[in-house]
Amino acid sequence: MASGNSERDVTATAVKIVVAGGFGVGKTTLVGSVSEIPPLRTEELITEASAGVDDLSGVERKNTTTVALDFGRITINPKLILYLFGTPGQNRFWFMWDELARGALGAVVLADTRRLDSCFPAVDFFEGRGVPFIVGVNCFDDAHRYTVEEVRAALDLDPHVPVVLCDARARQSTKDVLITLMQYVLARTRLASAR
Repeated sequence: MASGNSERDVTATAVKIVVAGGFGVGKTTLVGSVSEIPPLRTEELITEASAGVDDLSGVERKNTTTVALDFGRITINPKLILYLFGTPGQNRFWFMWDELARGALGAVVLADTRRLDSCFPAVDFFEGRGVPFIVGVNCFDDAHRYTVEEVRAALDLDPHVPVVLCDARARQSTKDVLITLMQYVLARTRLASAR
């Protein structure tokens, strides 16, 4: 039976966002800081079996790792819901990235300036697949602070790719990263429509 009030029969649009980057850059933290639901996490303890396989340089105190994905949800309004999928960071789990990125509207490549080279594979991944992405520089307390321009030059990014400084632990900072991504995706869509 059909409802008498069609305004209340709203079907939400789900938008998929991927959060990627190297091992230990803060992807799990970023998803958890902004998710309105308890995030799904697939973190496991790092064991001796990963010795010589996983590079812990710069994150020696890290004792867990994502082995599949992180998942969070943000309701923007009744008609728009963002689903956040965080990728595992170690290269032995990169085979999952294609599935996690399938159908994504855009991506956040999270970077750690202490190990900036760890985000090159994520940048290459999204560039190669034509997925719009921005770079979020997670400003760790013990890391040297670099300007957006310095990070852009070090990563050799196209001038149109946004780079933002953030704190993955802070909800508002994470929101600002996601807003930047959505604005970038909308601008690209408008530009493509105008052609």
